[in-house]
Amino acid sequence: MKSSVFQSVATAALVAGSLVVAAPLRAQDLNAALAHAYMANPDLNAQRANTRSVDEGVPTAKSGNRPRITLQGDAGYTAIDGKSGGNRSQTELMPRSVTLSATQTIYNGNRTSNSIRQAESSIFASRETLRNTEQNTLLDGVTAYMNVVRDQAILQLRQNNVNVLNEQVRQTKDRFNVGEVTRTDVAQAEARLAGARSDLAVSQSNLRGSVARFKQIIGMEPKRLGAVKPVAAARLPKNQGEAVNRAIKDHPAISAALHGVDAQSLQVKIVEGELYPTVSLTGSLARRYDSSTQGDSRNVGSVLGTVSIPIYDGGSTYSRTRAAKETLGERRLQVDSARDRVIQAVVASWALMEATGFQIEGANAQVAAAEIALNGVREEARVGQRTTLDVLNAQQELLNARVSQVTAQRDRVVASYALLSATGQLSARSLGLKVATYDPKVHFEQVKDSWLGLRTPSGE
Repeated sequence: MKSSVFQSVATAALVAGSLVVAAPLRAQDLNAALAHAYMANPDLNAQRANTRSVDEGVPTAKSGNRPRITLQGDAGYTAIDGKSGGNRSQTELMPRSVTLSATQTIYNGNRTSNSIRQAESSIFASRETLRNTEQNTLLDGVTAYMNVVRDQAILQLRQNNVNVLNEQVRQTKDRFNVGEVTRTDVAQAEARLAGARSDLAVSQSNLRGSVARFKQIIGMEPKRLGAVKPVAAARLPKNQGEAVNRAIKDHPAISAALHGVDAQSLQVKIVEGELYPTVSLTGSLARRYDSSTQGDSRNVGSVLGTVSIPIYDGGSTYSRTRAAKETLGERRLQVDSARDRVIQAVVASWALMEATGFQIEGANAQVAAAEIALNGVREEARVGQRTTLDVLNAQQELLNARVSQVTAQRDRVVASYALLSATGQLSARSLGLKVATYDPKVHFEQVKDSWLGLRTPSGE
């Protein structure tokens, strides 16, 4: 009976190990999950909507170069009761008019042209922010996917451990009843089973949390997730220095900050433009009825040129110019801050990549050694040189080694994608996702020269 117990323990440990490496049939692969997240993630779609909203800044700015046309009408009633030379007269008039006027700005201190350039810089910044959001969403998707894979594997390992320990407790009690072991052996087996059940409950809780996060990021339930390999080494930088250079050149957070500097420098010019003269031309055409006598009508046309020269506005323009310059200084500092954050992320990701490589090697060696140790303890227990507790400890060491192995494999995959993201290279296009990629330029081309219309290009 003793050998059967030890044999079942060893067999169960080996089966548990196979659960980590076996890939399920018809697995839902990572790219399919990321493609779904790319299309359905609400945060990413919200940023796309924000980018489309920013696109409207260009036609708004261009409106400063276009005429403003108004149509105005008025109507009233006038009663005149007069007396002249003893004669009394009463006159009733119904004055009314229709006026069509158009005003065209000729010059306003280059505020309109600078506003157009500022709107374009804001659009470029928004596109880079969208690219950064895409990166973060895809990295979150990889992390959520791998967390579920890890937690499912750990749950299977711990569930199998509970099954083995249940059998261990049953057989130990049987042996106690026939006097082969003591009450201590039974208590040790029961204690180990209680601990395994507690670990199983924690694993179940962790998996539920990871599944909820998966649904939040990916937008669907995880079903039969497949095995995932780290990003191919050929797609990653060869060394940390190359990784940093790539990030400084390509990372969207840095690019967005630089465009923010451009937009704010133009804001300074826009505010300063309020100190320059404004030249405008206004033309109007009016039709008036009953303006002085009953039944009269007249047409009135006029063209009026206006020059407005600001003298002093209480210091408001000067104050806002100084404030805009201070904000410009803030934007420049934000570029340095963004660059430092990106470099820190690259260094951390590179260090994590190196560490996970050593972790996997150590975990693999630990699993191999633990398997050999379990087999040796089992053989020694058959001849009475080891106790039940020794076998339980060996099994626990193998279980812990396999959990460490699963965790290290997960960390390696996430670290490789994190490095890709830190260098600004993580995107649906670079991953080859089978999905129609979103092009923010399409909407911009549709609206940049719009003169009127309330509906968006999508028909809303």
